[in-house]
Amino acid sequence: MDKKKVILLRYGEIFLKGKNRNLFEKRLIENIKKVLVGIEYKFIRTQNRYYIEDYQEYMQEEIIQRVTKVFGLHSLSIATKILTSYDNLKEAIVEYMPQDGTFRVTTKRADKRLDKNSMQISAMLGGYLLAQNKKLSVDLYYPKCEICVDIRENGYSYIFADKIDCAQGMPVGTAGRGMLLLSGGFDSPVAGYRMARRGMEIFGVHYHSYPHTSELARQKVIDLAGKLTKYCGDVRLFVVKFTDIQQAIHEYCREDYMITIMRRIMVEIAEKLALKHHCGALITGESLAQVASQTTRSITVTNEAVKSLPVFRPLIGMDKYEIMDTAEKIDTYAISELPYEDCCTVFLPKNPVIKPDLEIAKKEQAKIVDLDKMIEEAIESVEDLIIKAEY
Repeated sequence: MDKKKVILLRYGEIFLKGKNRNLFEKRLIENIKKVLVGIEYKFIRTQNRYYIEDYQEYMQEEIIQRVTKVFGLHSLSIATKILTSYDNLKEAIVEYMPQDGTFRVTTKRADKRLDKNSMQISAMLGGYLLAQNKKLSVDLYYPKCEICVDIRENGYSYIFADKIDCAQGMPVGTAGRGMLLLSGGFDSPVAGYRMARRGMEIFGVHYHSYPHTSELARQKVIDLAGKLTKYCGDVRLFVVKFTDIQQAIHEYCREDYMITIMRRIMVEIAEKLALKHHCGALITGESLAQVASQTTRSITVTNEAVKSLPVFRPLIGMDKYEIMDTAEKIDTYAISELPYEDCCTVFLPKNPVIKPDLEIAKKEQAKIVDLDKMIEEAIESVEDLIIKAEY
């Protein structure tokens, strides 16, 4: 009997799509192939299934590490592929037989040419294993081990026992582009991750206030963007020189409104960059009531500076522990906790306003001399970086 190991891939939410499902599948397949660049393999697509075959055995763990981060995939299994026949099924399933305890065989029979249905095939294979090992017993409801048999229409069957969770969500690139306001903290990288998980291609904007913030702070953000690329592919990052604007805020505006006005100008610049580069939304890492600038009133006053795009706040209902747990999961935690201050900590007022008034904020912002000119100069001098994906 010829048999070989393959990696069986399953997608998730794409099942819910209608006539345009092929568009989502096409993007998902493209994203899978991107993360596997540099690895020799064969990609097979059948109805509702993808398979990675003909790879070097020593590369199996590397392949798994990469594809589990592809949004749109639900789970994968290491499976044994055989030509479909009852004898081959019996011979191959022995490899998955537990030493003792309870088990069940679950069969999905897409090939209707066989003379037995799914339940009959499961009973036949279960009986065969019982005859091979007297220490086993069948439990259809709470088995210690479940062996799955997938009999496909193409004449092949696949046997596996374990499922490895993948990133789930929707394929990156199927929900447009978003401009992420990326700082060096814990929140914004997690926000970018969560929106990429919904299929959004991530662009980033970072505000750098040299010499008040160091080159290490800038590199910290680049490194965070690099971690995101494992999930969302290349990230285009715009680094905005924010020093002059921040000094002007400090010079002309009320101290307690400085953070509010700074965030208003940040989202204004982000929106201009987003529109210029065909992004359909802004993304922020705000979590309700986490800090003074993230109260309902503060968010409302900040949002007023955005004129035409929606602002997505995927962390708005998450607490700090949930955010930091996700940061650990996506490997941004260690970078975010590095003690390199970003521009949000420069000229930080002792008592920032918690419930800002919109009219006061606009009046204070209007005091800044030549603000429109400074904004345009900041956009014109932006540093445009492509953070290449690291798989």
